[in-house]
Amino acid sequence: MSNSEGLRALEEQRLGPVLRRREQVQPGTTDQRLLDTEGDSQWVHTDPWRVMRIQSEFVEGFGALAELPSAISVFGSARTRPGTPEYESGVALGKALVEAGFAVITGGGPGAMEAANRGAREARGISVGLGIELPYEQGLNPHVDIGVNFRYFFVRKTMFVKYAQGFVVLPGGLGTLDELFEALTLVQTRKVTRFPIVLFGTEYWGGLVEWLRSTVVGQGKASQKDLLLFHVTDDVEEAVALVTKETGR
Repeated sequence: MSNSEGLRALEEQRLGPVLRRREQVQPGTTDQRLLDTEGDSQWVHTDPWRVMRIQSEFVEGFGALAELPSAISVFGSARTRPGTPEYESGVALGKALVEAGFAVITGGGPGAMEAANRGAREARGISVGLGIELPYEQGLNPHVDIGVNFRYFFVRKTMFVKYAQGFVVLPGGLGTLDELFEALTLVQTRKVTRFPIVLFGTEYWGGLVEWLRSTVVGQGKASQKDLLLFHVTDDVEEAVALVTKETGR
């Protein structure tokens, strides 16, 4: 190598698509820096790294669920106990949805979610659980055939909506209400193509529906037609008929 070539080699460095010259030349190679275990690890707690984790969750979710057939997301309380009428309704609903040709998607936890997954599995359908990382670990119930665990609620919610043709909402608490009102908002604002939302349990949901009618609509905070965005029933066959009719199946 001539002296001029050696000087050029020292003054110019290519790192993938990046060119560095003179004082900007860095010691070592890209692989060396990647494999070096020394250094500060705080970077794993920064927002740019979180963006990568969020992206990876979307990729994993899309990859796992992209080939699902038509599906219905079933929401409900994790505190619903096996053997109760609410639990048995969840089992019956899961079975009926599979028999109508749907896969069943739940939050993958215990209670009403477990009931719907159990019904889907017993009917030999596709039983999906989308879990969430919580301070008190629940894990996916044993009736889930395809399970994905998420760190971020908003990624998980996207999967519930993207891969479902409708929602059935069993009695539930704050998490269930969160999922319900997000779905209603997406439909109302036309952020998502309209799909059926069925509230199962007239006694449980009656007070909420009356409050929406008398207070929210009554005070002009929503319109009368917004009450048509959902249905209320106590009958499993009617719930399935409603989602089947509105999805065009």
